[in-house]
Amino acid sequence: MSLQDKLDAFRANFEAGGPPYNAPTFIHEPMHRATEDLIASGAASHALKVGDRGPAFTLKDPDGQAVASADLLAQGPLIVTFYRGVWCPYCNMDLQAIQEVLPELEALGARLVAISPQTAPNSRRAQRENKLDFPILSDPGNAVADAFGLRFTLPDYLQALYRDTFKNDLAVVNGDDSWTLPMPARFLIDRDGVIRYAEVNPDYTRRPDPHELLPALRGLA
Repeated sequence: MSLQDKLDAFRANFEAGGPPYNAPTFIHEPMHRATEDLIASGAASHALKVGDRGPAFTLKDPDGQAVASADLLAQGPLIVTFYRGVWCPYCNMDLQAIQEVLPELEALGARLVAISPQTAPNSRRAQRENKLDFPILSDPGNAVADAFGLRFTLPDYLQALYRDTFKNDLAVVNGDDSWTLPMPARFLIDRDGVIRYAEVNPDYTRRPDPHELLPALRGLA
């Protein structure tokens, strides 16, 4: 089963009120509306594309160690995946799918990092629960996400839903009260700093299959 098939099956169960979330039906309309509004805004068109230069960044891993993109690119091509946080089941399924293909990516010389706005303890939780062998870097205020053209602000009605119904206060989860998130995205940056693969989707339930990175990496070789 492909990653998108798994995500579609999860969404169907979630929207039907199935376990483990048993979500109330009233939540779906505002969630759908927020996604539709983000798509209609054209925000994804402002994200970096193939041929653009990938912004340099230095972020901290869950242990507080600084990780610099320049150091990683000195070792080989760099895969950067942006995701919303450990509270997002779609993101966790995406990370698990990347982990499954990680040995093939590394065999082709690639380094990989995931970037989210969440605090270090939440990144440690994501690594532990998803059994990840690659680092999750914290991007305070989504500054790096903004440099890649991915940052957006959640509408007020969705902020209220997250905070009051889901008990998911992103101001706490992210240590930042901006209520911004990155659109989920995946980039492959070559050793010269040029983006060779880019996939961005304002619909967080849609994710590219990590296997799509393999021919792009082989093309670099």
